[in-house]
Amino acid sequence: MLTSAALSIFIVAYALIATERVHRVAAALGGVAAMAVVGLVDAESAFFDHHTGIDWNVIFLLFGMMIIVGVLKQTGLFEFLALWAAKRSGGDPYRLLVLLVLISATVAPILDNVTCVLLVAPVTLSVCRQLGLPSAPYLISLILASNIGGTATLIGDPPNIIIGSRAGLSFLDFLVHSLPLTVILLAGFVVMARWLFRRDLRHEVGIGGDVLADLRPADAITNMRMLVRCLAVLGLVMVAFSLHTVLHLDPSMVAMLGAGATVLVSRTEPEEFLEEVEWGTLAFFMALFVLVGSLVQVGIIGRISELAAEAMGDRELLASTVLLFGSGVVGAFVDNIPYTTATVPIVEEMVAATPTSGADSPLWWSFVFGADLGGNATAVAAGANVVVLGIAAKAGEPISFWQFTRYGVVTTVATLLVAWGYVYLRYFALA
Repeated sequence: MLTSAALSIFIVAYALIATERVHRVAAALGGVAAMAVVGLVDAESAFFDHHTGIDWNVIFLLFGMMIIVGVLKQTGLFEFLALWAAKRSGGDPYRLLVLLVLISATVAPILDNVTCVLLVAPVTLSVCRQLGLPSAPYLISLILASNIGGTATLIGDPPNIIIGSRAGLSFLDFLVHSLPLTVILLAGFVVMARWLFRRDLRHEVGIGGDVLADLRPADAITNMRMLVRCLAVLGLVMVAFSLHTVLHLDPSMVAMLGAGATVLVSRTEPEEFLEEVEWGTLAFFMALFVLVGSLVQVGIIGRISELAAEAMGDRELLASTVLLFGSGVVGAFVDNIPYTTATVPIVEEMVAATPTSGADSPLWWSFVFGADLGGNATAVAAGANVVVLGIAAKAGEPISFWQFTRYGVVTTVATLLVAWGYVYLRYFALA
């Protein structure tokens, strides 16, 4: 009975989010309320349980980085980057899209994809406004590129941290196994983007060539001293993110320490940086964690994974294929962080039943690729998606669930197929 109730409530809440009949935050919180009424959620399971509750590490990672971005915004940095990108692109819409994709793909593996979009999305919005271009195709490209780029490293995407911890995969292991595929996928996405957004890329630039030539990006900086201090703190935050396993500091702690240091060195008033925090996005995340946690609690997600483990046995290629595409499909409908948390013990059992283990196991990498790339499929499949759509809505340029998803599904299918070919060649055909 509880299983049916949990599944029914989740389907209704997800349908309301997908159809946008009500605001997504209201739909998610309403789903949590319904779960509580039927006895599936209480304070312990929602706020304190590691497997079924809110992932506070993710929430405070987002909160800390939002504060850092809020302070940096006051220095004129984003306007500088907007003018620089506009000038560099020469006003060509496709060249601008490629430039933003490359920026995202470079930042996401160094930080993580959520932090990447927090930094780059305001720049993207400002660039599009400068050139009179629709922001949706550029913001969607930013999301897709950051999710692909985040696959490259241990800290690039939250599922990587979860899987790496359980499987004993190091930062170097990800560079050896994930980075080559990421480069291939990003090159393919740059080419595919011209076709995906072919109609939007026909827009004329809203300013003339003479105006572009006269743009002076340096004039946008309003407080150079504050900018230097904040960038120094951000640099230390980036280093700490990269060395978090050595420093024994969770990324959330790094973000909060960085936020505190940024506020101190900038001497910014609370009302100035707190207004940049996406409170609606944080509330949506928390509600989504609890909704998915309820499915974990009644055993729905775990049971699906167990059935897969029983069916696959020691057949590594079949198991890798099911993990890759199965994670991509399931990850399209539920946030990939709780899904990964629920599924990683099952994958560990599957790996134990096969001849290879650790970083040599194709099952672990199939799981990584499926969980990460599946995050591109729908608007709620990954943290970066939720964050950017929240930023767009707050800026008065909302992107609907289906507007994102029609591009996300195509990208996900294409990247999963390429990833399967990579897994087959590297771990089976050429092993």
